[in-house]
This record gives sequence, structure tokens and C-alpha cells, in this order.
Amino acid sequence: MARVCDVCNKGLAFGNKVSHSNRKAKRVWAPNIKRVRVVVNGSHKTIKVCTRCLRSGKVERAL
Repeated sequence: MARVCDVCNKGLAFGNKVSHSNRKAKRVWAPNIKRVRVVVNGSHKTIKVCTRCLRSGKVERAL
């Protein structure tokens, strides 16, 4: 399962973990993705949505 939001296409972010002694090691930041039933064009559909999109109201949840 790809960790990508179906609404805003937010995905993995890459960078460095930096220790106190300034040594660098590769690391990955993953978005907080949830599987949510939403209303799309009047029908219910299950999509992967990041919590930022859920909180900002970019999708309408199906109840």
C-alpha cells in the first residue's frame, strides 16, 4: 500500500537524522494516512486520506 494521500498527493519525505554530534543518517517521514469512507459524486467510496485533509474538511465523510 503506497503511503500517499488520494486528495493532496502528500507522500513520503526524505532527509537526514542529525545526532547531537552532527552525524547524519538517512531517514523517512511518512504522512499520517487513514482509510476513510467518503462521499464522492453522491456515492460512498473508501480512499486513503491524510489527517490534515480530514481536519481541514477537504473530504465529506460517509456516515
